[in-house]
Amino acid sequence: MSTTPGHTVWVKSSYSGDGGYNCLEWAPAYINTGTVPVRDSKDPHGPALTFPTSAWASFITAVQQDTLDSV
Repeated sequence: MSTTPGHTVWVKSSYSGDGGYNCLEWAPAYINTGTVPVRDSKDPHGPALTFPTSAWASFITAVQQDTLDSV
């Protein structure tokens, strides 16, 4: 886990839903660093998880293709 600087622009996932219960945000400006920070928008001062860009791209593809396994 890591935190990102306070000036980071966070983008809320379009898959988060209107109820606000599954709110995932990511920081696209970090993609060029090789990692993508992701956080829970309900806890904006909390930690951010960072993922390699390749793992993030695989996750996005799986969401778009609806191939994620249910937990």
